[in-house]
Amino acid sequence: MDSNDSSGGLVVLAVDDELPALEELAYLLGEDPRVGTVLKASDATDALRILNSRQGVREAATAGPGHRGLADPVSGTRVADRTHVEIVFLDIRMPGLDGLELARVFSSMAVPPSVVFVTAHDDRAVDAYEVGAVDYLLKPIRSERLAASIDRILANRAATVAEPQPEQSTEDEVIPVELAGTTKLVPRSAVRYVEAQGDYARLHTNEGSHLVRIPLSVLEDRWREAGFVRIHRSFLVALPLVTELRLSGSGYVVRVGSGPDCAELPVSRRHTRELKDRLVRATKQAWSQR
Repeated sequence: MDSNDSSGGLVVLAVDDELPALEELAYLLGEDPRVGTVLKASDATDALRILNSRQGVREAATAGPGHRGLADPVSGTRVADRTHVEIVFLDIRMPGLDGLELARVFSSMAVPPSVVFVTAHDDRAVDAYEVGAVDYLLKPIRSERLAASIDRILANRAATVAEPQPEQSTEDEVIPVELAGTTKLVPRSAVRYVEAQGDYARLHTNEGSHLVRIPLSVLEDRWREAGFVRIHRSFLVALPLVTELRLSGSGYVVRVGSGPDCAELPVSRRHTRELKDRLVRATKQAWSQR
């Protein structure tokens, strides 16, 4: 464990088993004026010890059987429920517990730190975002790219604070659809995704689909606060129903729902970042409410 400690500013942790890479990352982080403390760890076990020592409450290693945190399966070191470390910059390929496994351990925390992966390998980005990473940086690291990651994390925090929390009593919007002379009322909560068809939109539910004369852009604006996100010029999806985001031969695709009735939809490049950011934010909010 090593640190560059200054008063105020962000508390960040750099984790890399290669000393030159660790020193370079720590130096670049220390050059950012928003960073106040840079901690360094050479492996997952060391990183967990640092997080535990800066939790601000009792040591996780001595917590009783009721402690909710997970343990590092290599050393048995437990992780605290919360920590003063705000961001972890983490290599993926390390001996023992690798970066992805360590990020999963972080997710057991009541208030986990933000995670940014820093790696020389470009083939694990989807896995990284699936475990809640905010960003994925390729080595060699550039200072402006590192600064952009911190910008994103601070912007996400500001948006989370600024966004009003949805009221549990908010009424579910009902959309009237015409079918063979009969008007059927479809609740918004039943809609899995919406498909653009010219000036119309097709609402896809578990029971079937319904065509309504509402442009997709209108539904995007109206349903944003209800958890719907635009993933493509032709598709709007219910974020809580997204069960998978993966990279295919033609680009990213999302799976909506599960089982034989699931749907796989394309994600355009222009909408990929917003989708990932909202998935990460939704995951963190879900963990913080547990």
